[in-house]
Amino acid sequence: MINDIKIVPMDESHLKDLVLLEKQCFSVPWSENALRAELEKENSRFFVAITKDEVSGYIGANNVLGEVYIDNIAVFYNYREFGVGTALLKHLINVSKEENCDFLTLEVRVSNKPARKLYEKLGFKEVGLRKNFYDQPREDGIIYTLYLGEDK
Repeated sequence: MINDIKIVPMDESHLKDLVLLEKQCFSVPWSENALRAELEKENSRFFVAITKDEVSGYIGANNVLGEVYIDNIAVFYNYREFGVGTALLKHLINVSKEENCDFLTLEVRVSNKPARKLYEKLGFKEVGLRKNFYDQPREDGIIYTLYLGEDK
């Protein structure tokens, strides 16, 4: 566990690092322009983890009428298993509670056991399956949802 993880809103200064992170973590990474577009969207909730004065990870979501759809959560390899992903997800959960949202939801590759363990640890429940949701390689996506109703 790293105790010095700061979570900040994503801004222009983070984009170059996030493009590298996307390429490291995803077979179909978001481009710099796609990330930049999120800076302009009113319903975007993108946050960056800063550890030891450098970008260690990020989480991106969109709040649509109180429903929070998580697009991406990624942590640089050298910061994995130090609590960065947990800190990012907890931050988004807290922001979503403050905004009186109903739930947070996301898809995750069936094979991504570390991510699934994280979501389950924070109370997300498996609610469905999207067949062949992912490409490169083709794989099913499990839908996880955290309902905030009584926890607000």
